[in-house]
Amino acid sequence: MRVLLVEDDEPVAESLRRGLKRYGFEVEWVTTGGAALRHAGPYDVVLLDLGLPDTDGLDVCKTLRERGDVPIIVISARSDETDRVVGLELGADDYVSKPFGVREVIARIRAVMRRTRPSTPTGTPDAGPDRYGTRLTVDRRAARVRLDGEEVALAPKEYDLLAFLTEEPGALMSREQIMEAVWDANWFGPTKTLDVHVAALRRKLAGAITIEAVRGVGFRLEITQDPGPDGSGAAS
Repeated sequence: MRVLLVEDDEPVAESLRRGLKRYGFEVEWVTTGGAALRHAGPYDVVLLDLGLPDTDGLDVCKTLRERGDVPIIVISARSDETDRVVGLELGADDYVSKPFGVREVIARIRAVMRRTRPSTPTGTPDAGPDRYGTRLTVDRRAARVRLDGEEVALAPKEYDLLAFLTEEPGALMSREQIMEAVWDANWFGPTKTLDVHVAALRRKLAGAITIEAVRGVGFRLEITQDPGPDGSGAAS
């Protein structure tokens, strides 16, 4: 996946670029709004800082959106609610406040791409469902989950939660990250609903995954290892 990173803070940009490349992303980095608007592409998603040296990032966001429908994720130290609202109203698909982790940005990119990716044209091969271990498959195109080949009935948010957590099995996700990615980018208030949905996934997918609660932080999804011929855990 090709990413256009628009960020004038070199340490932030270098850290983000290295992290994205480790996960297989191709990154083009520019430091000004003018360079972003002159960039010919192609790219699949834009990571756009608001505090640029030559122009306001919100103006860049507006211009990019007028030019096309490429997904735009604002990354900014501005945490004021007004900036969030204006950015989204100008066409941004998501908003991530600094400081942030690379895994959070990657999860946001993947979530945005799931929402905006066009349907596969007729005749184009489909990559098919993602497999986790030998028992669980998640078909992201059809939004269907199967356990041992049988479809599992999940509520919409249960599916969204599972899809988010399985993007990075083993990664610890904070409650705030999960709520913003699965429920609302501007979610405020109690997160009890998250516990309810986690409990539902544990019950419906018992034996295929475990979702560990890390007190005071969030949750970590692990794929259950299948027993090998000698009774030991085999790689999933």
